[in-house]
Amino acid sequence: MKIAMACSEANPFIKTGGLADVTYSLSKELVNLGDEVVIVLPLYNKVKSLGLTLEYVTNLSVNLSWRKETSNVFKIIRDGITYYFIENRHYFERDQIYGYDDDGERFAFYTQAVAKLLEAINFKPDILHVHDWQPGMLFCYIVENHIDFYKDTKFVVSIHNPAFQGILDRYSLGDLYNLPDYLYQNGNVEFGGKVSTLKAGIVYANKITTVSPNHRFELLTPEGSMGLNRVLRYREYDFTGILNGIDYEEFNPSKDKYLVKEYGLKNYISGKRENKRYLIKHFGLSNEEAPLYSLVSRITWQKGMNLVFPAVRELANRGANIILLGSGEYDCEQEMEALHREYPDHVAIYIGYNNALAHQIYAGSDFFLMPSLFEPCGLGQMIAQRYGTLPIVRRTGGLRDSVINYDGYNKETSNGFGFDAYNEWDMNSTCLYAHDIYYNHKDIFNQLVKNALKTDNSWLKSVKQYRQLYLSLLK
Repeated sequence: MKIAMACSEANPFIKTGGLADVTYSLSKELVNLGDEVVIVLPLYNKVKSLGLTLEYVTNLSVNLSWRKETSNVFKIIRDGITYYFIENRHYFERDQIYGYDDDGERFAFYTQAVAKLLEAINFKPDILHVHDWQPGMLFCYIVENHIDFYKDTKFVVSIHNPAFQGILDRYSLGDLYNLPDYLYQNGNVEFGGKVSTLKAGIVYANKITTVSPNHRFELLTPEGSMGLNRVLRYREYDFTGILNGIDYEEFNPSKDKYLVKEYGLKNYISGKRENKRYLIKHFGLSNEEAPLYSLVSRITWQKGMNLVFPAVRELANRGANIILLGSGEYDCEQEMEALHREYPDHVAIYIGYNNALAHQIYAGSDFFLMPSLFEPCGLGQMIAQRYGTLPIVRRTGGLRDSVINYDGYNKETSNGFGFDAYNEWDMNSTCLYAHDIYYNHKDIFNQLVKNALKTDNSWLKSVKQYRQLYLSLLK
């Protein structure tokens, strides 16, 4: 198959979150299975700063109503994937990739440039797969402009984060996309009195995916959909949830250059002990025999920080060690600082991101905290399992799909701990239950660690489901 991915970020060149991991890993596995894959990205300043040797491809001209914008297009091949970069200094040579008042205009330009580029290079995709709101209007643009080049192409849209829906003024249809107002009036793109590029993607797609089966269920409910259930209910039978995987080459405790001792199923007890010992010494924590809880995350309300902080106090008071790594909301970072000052021998923090340290934390910890308010898929819990660290999660979205809660009876199958209600009591109780298992039921604890190490969170399993979906459209 020939597959084109339109997305706003992708590894290894530009990343702010899990979207970049997914688009890259999915594409790489598709290539490994024999498909031809291209990814089209904006050429951001951060990409230019990498000093890549890019090959010039072509020049494009895009009209956004009265604006005429041009773009040079460059390419590079990595891991068998051909990346195309859309250059426009006005829109993309900025310090950040999101967060500007004209984001709607920036990605309207990008969307139309994608449509023109694939035709210009004569890459006629069997599958055109767009991710989230930024290129969400692409299918509508192609269909409503009757672009013959794509007449045999099938459209797939993936919803990674339903909180961002590409909300624009209704007049943006004409102003940014040169499309008629009746598309708003007939409801194709109208959403809450505005235009939603994500809704447009859902309406015009042949198939819709999201990043876990349980998140699909949540998106069909009023409580968990942020309003999208009204749209998705009409497309329910074309809507599927496929759990993301993780890159088993990047995250591999038996071959991880960042670890002080590599390990696998045969030596995980000694391997994890050595990595834990390093962390305890590195951060100046006390008692390496105590359980080590960790968090590697964006420090935001979505990630359940208002549950994490009370749990950290409870655990520290009981002699446990906790390491928190990440950055985000100012108030949360200040609370991290306060916890470290209050429990300097038990709570360590790293504000920011350090990839090598993150790997070490995954390997050296006993438990991994992830009590998210909502989590479409989540990757941290899967990475933790890959390193034999037991996730403690709130069972929402993909966390429910990927973590089998230990309930006292299922030690042969469980690979973590979970709770349902979003409150301090359930979070603290679950952490203390894990605490008790660690100290008083070492045989069960070691069995759960072994189960986590054996859990298959590879992309190969996920990509087979995507290929099956693609092929069903081409029959």
